Amino acid sequence: MLDPNGRVVGEVGEGNRKDIRNAVEAARAAAGWAGQTAHNRAQVVYYIGENLAARAGELSARLAQMTGDLAGAKAEVEATIERLFACAAWADKYDGAVHHTPLRNVTLAMPEAVGTIGVVCPDDVPLLGFVTLVASAIAMGNTVIAVPSECHPLVSSTG
Repeated sequence: MLDPNGRVVGEVGEGNRKDIRNAVEAARAAAGWAGQTAHNRAQVVYYIGENLAARAGELSARLAQMTGDLAGAKAEVEATIERLFACAAWADKYDGAVHHTPLRNVTLAMPEAVGTIGVVCPDDVPLLGFVTLVASAIAMGNTVIAVPSECHPLVSSTG
């Protein structure tokens, strides 16, 4: 992978049919994730957000190296952290319980994981797009097979 100036930032392997088949098998084997409590899933997603927040500067620099835009990278990392915390907050709101709402209503939240989901991440906001698609899906109990941004695939493996 090259930066905007044509310098090598890193190397990324290309996937093939066998890689996809292996990813699907691994995701299906992790189906126990849906059986975790919503509170547990929320804690895991929140933990990911905390860890990303602790390394925000490093991740911003890495993203800026790939995209050539430091201000945009910093803004994207901050938005990504906020998105993780939002997904964590929503994870236990869909817990199958009756919630009292401010009006004279009652809301019944039904937890229904879809199962294994495949997502293709966008190129314009590679980190935010990846986290939005993956975190929202896993917060609801799904397993995910993610295809990272084609232009900036290293952002999904930064860690």
